[in-house]
Amino acid sequence: MLGPIFNGHISDEQWPVHLSKLNDFWESNLFGVRTFRGGPSAKHVNVHKNLNHTISQTHFAQWLQLWFVPIDELYEGELATSAKDMARRMSTGEYIHIWQNRPRGIQKK
Repeated sequence: MLGPIFNGHISDEQWPVHLSKLNDFWESNLFGVRTFRGGPSAKHVNVHKNLNHTISQTHFAQWLQLWFVPIDELYEGELATSAKDMARRMSTGEYIHIWQNRPRGIQKK
């Protein structure tokens, strides 16, 4: 479900840079190490636009599932719970942001 979306917006050559940014994002958010600079919300709005506003809550639920499974398999404790809670908040916030930035008249898919 998510692979075609990511691969349609991130070329093979861009993946290493994207993964580095993701590492920086989560390092900043989980450990308070300010390595991340950027604004992921604008990127998500652009992806939503490029997909004719078809990103749904189901996509974000799938992303959360993919995030939670390895955390649950490999970690436990306060940091694992914090990582999942942070991902829930981020997922909800990003979905609300793309929803609020859709053109008027576009209905939820």
